[in-house]
Amino acid sequence: MSKRNSQAAKTAARERLRIEREREAKRAKVRRQIIVAASVVSVLAAAGGIGYAVVQANKPSHWESLTDAKVDAPANTTGANGTTVVIGKDSAKKTLKLYEDPRCPICASFEQAVGSTVDKDVADGKYKLQFVGGTFLDGDQMKDNEIGANGEGSKNAMSALGAALNVSPEAFLAYKSALYSEKYHPLESEDKFKDDGFLIEIANSVPALKNNAKFENAVKKGTYDAWALAMSKTFDTNKDGVTGTPSLVMDDKILEKSDANQPWTADEFNKVVDAALKG
Repeated sequence: MSKRNSQAAKTAARERLRIEREREAKRAKVRRQIIVAASVVSVLAAAGGIGYAVVQANKPSHWESLTDAKVDAPANTTGANGTTVVIGKDSAKKTLKLYEDPRCPICASFEQAVGSTVDKDVADGKYKLQFVGGTFLDGDQMKDNEIGANGEGSKNAMSALGAALNVSPEAFLAYKSALYSEKYHPLESEDKFKDDGFLIEIANSVPALKNNAKFENAVKKGTYDAWALAMSKTFDTNKDGVTGTPSLVMDDKILEKSDANQPWTADEFNKVVDAALKG
């Protein structure tokens, strides 16, 4: 091979190498652009997901959205937003206030031991009964107003009680008794009352509510949800000094058992209430 041909071959080789390097550089640039674009898309997608999650987290719950809602009060109620619930004969001279929370296990114990006595006394005209319902076991009174932090069963059951009260005072008392019964009342740690189906199942044990379409529709639609919150506010702002459940008040005085560590019994209840009626 001549020197000229050898030099030409070297020049051609160098040119092919240059072209190949340029091609590889272009391919590398394209790969970098694809990686950057994919990263931007991933970041935007993640940001969008985070943004959606933030929006959802800050979205008011069903119960929070009802804070300023118009209250549809049940029949057989009086007072602001229908939160005064008094049952009994007009001839009864005194009124027994009963403060309860639907999920309260001690309320369930009280109702199972004394509930039938209260119902009979009211029917006999011994006194009127004023029901004041709280929902603090759902977590309403926790810091930062975390509504429903521990559940929503008390509020949901309160709404169902409103639906029963709309049927009749008698249906209300019978349904309240069923909610607190040994058969249906859940453990405090179980938020079973949040389930409309379970509340309707319990109602089917009450003749006036069994297969009652009007009652069931009110429970499913949450007709008295805002009323339940209004009733809960009445409990929270009560002027009787009540902070727990069950609590009994007559003539602006909280009625106390002789032994605060013992559960209510019918005999103890009669003794305490009879003394208050004479006072």
